[in-house]
Amino acid sequence: MSVNERIPDYDLDEMLVVSAPEQLRALADPLRATLLELLLERAATVTEMAKAVNRPKSSVAYHVNLLVEVGLLRVVRTHRVRAIEERYYGRAARTFYVGVLNRPEDRQVASAINGLTEAAAESAAAHAADELRCTLVHARIPIEDVRAFWAEVQELARRFAQIPRAGDQVYGFVAGLYPTDAPTLPDTRHDSTS
Repeated sequence: MSVNERIPDYDLDEMLVVSAPEQLRALADPLRATLLELLLERAATVTEMAKAVNRPKSSVAYHVNLLVEVGLLRVVRTHRVRAIEERYYGRAARTFYVGVLNRPEDRQVASAINGLTEAAAESAAAHAADELRCTLVHARIPIEDVRAFWAEVQELARRFAQIPRAGDQVYGFVAGLYPTDAPTLPDTRHDSTS
């Protein structure tokens, strides 16, 4: 499997820590999240994005402008077509990481941003057609190992996003790492008094 280091076709930061209320609200909107996802492939104009999401250009322009205002999107290049200058938009960063949240209302907005919930809904048709490939594993591990493992998962997701575009089908990749109350076996410490 080859990886294209130029996906997307513009320069962007690897990560942007998001904690401002207006940024969190922007990320929580499903259409804006979809627009941001599209721009992981390549820079695009408002017209191209509107066509991709089957929405009016004016509606997409509103959401794009809002994403630019909060610093999640930016103009990455322009192209003159006759007397009009087309703007191509790109993400500010490949990954948006929700940082420290101090206000309770910000925590509520951030909790609404759940890729696993979206993936569950999106994958229902694939599950019914027996085309879903997934795994769920539980492990009792120290927090340091959680952080190291998650860094590896993020690298895998980055590689997935950079596979050269081809074919007719779009595939989703989702990963989650969360604390759970899943049962575990007791430690296997030998008691020397028995």
